[in-house]
Amino acid sequence: MKSAVVLLAGWLALTAYYVYLPLPSTVSESWYLMMMNAFFRLVQQSCSLAHAMGLDHHARLLNVVVGKLESLSNMPSGHVKITDPVFDGVEVRVYQPFAESQKTLRRSVVYIHGGGWSLLSARGGSYNHLCMVMAESLDAVIVSIDYRLVPDFHFPAQLDDVLRAIKHFLLPDVLAQYSVDPTRIAVSGDSAGGNLAAAACQEISQEENVTNRFKLQALVYPVLQCFDFNTPSYQQNELSPIASRTVIVKFWIDYFDGNYDYAQSMLINNHTSLDVSKASSFRDRLDWTFLLPSRFRKHYKPITQSTGKAEIIQNIPALLDVRAAPLLADKEVLRLQPKTYIMTCEIDVLRDDGLMYAKRLEKAGVEVTVDHFEDCFHGCMLFTIWPINFSSGFHTRDSYLKWLNENL
Repeated sequence: MKSAVVLLAGWLALTAYYVYLPLPSTVSESWYLMMMNAFFRLVQQSCSLAHAMGLDHHARLLNVVVGKLESLSNMPSGHVKITDPVFDGVEVRVYQPFAESQKTLRRSVVYIHGGGWSLLSARGGSYNHLCMVMAESLDAVIVSIDYRLVPDFHFPAQLDDVLRAIKHFLLPDVLAQYSVDPTRIAVSGDSAGGNLAAAACQEISQEENVTNRFKLQALVYPVLQCFDFNTPSYQQNELSPIASRTVIVKFWIDYFDGNYDYAQSMLINNHTSLDVSKASSFRDRLDWTFLLPSRFRKHYKPITQSTGKAEIIQNIPALLDVRAAPLLADKEVLRLQPKTYIMTCEIDVLRDDGLMYAKRLEKAGVEVTVDHFEDCFHGCMLFTIWPINFSSGFHTRDSYLKWLNENL
């Protein structure tokens, strides 16, 4: 009996240690968030173990598990017509509000889902529900792009898919087919989808052969750079729920089909050290000591290595490719961007990516709205349906939809 009590106490202590995560007091439903994060970590670690054993790629295994969870939360279509056409070889899902007598053209949002370029889909429960809500709330046509995923495809395949689908949709005859007003189209995405949305918006803004362009871009906690993994938000939120610093670095490596042996060096910015000449031209564009307000810089100091590993950039040159890291774009490209909305969350390693992009866009003359949430975490806008729903999900989604409704 005594041994059983000791074992139980040990098990409870180990469980508490695994589950507990220090979170700011402002976070509501903190224990629910800790439990969800512990479950995600367990699944991620199990998939990584299976990967190490040679069973399958961890991203593919993780996507299977996430897909099973997503299947629990598929919602009825309600007052929205859903179709699954193919735009120039790319699968998309289109949401059109039902209307008995539509006399005017509708506005539209091209949405790009997140998931580290390797998880989730336009058809999954979370994004399917979000896009249905967007279509109904905005009375808009929503085009959700189902781009190809890691590990079967790597950069720039995902961006290529997004650009092909967007260019097809922006054709005058296609917009007419869906009764879309060509002057009222936005591009949007969250996390890795925010990365693809920002990159696509930059590319489209420079295209000479595109007749119609975006009126707005709306980026939700976007990942925008892989140059500095020690910005204040990366340091402050190193072990944050859903997307820790290590998780984000590994997503980048997977996206580029790189070597995991570089992960530890990248975590301390060895890939962009002062002796890496190819990185020097981008350094000023990510100077967070200038780009971030003092309340976000806090007491943190830049981590810039004098000497590092130049072979990382040699083997993964996409780390400095503007198409992968839109925050690296030069001012002339930024000047071409449309009116912009950027959502950031305090409990998120990617907070500063969004804040720095907002500052650079503003300096280039672009009108920007930063929607910052002190009590929210990465990914929260999706968590609005059973079995994972948070008050922060509804709060952030409502704020995002409000901005789109007022500006599109």
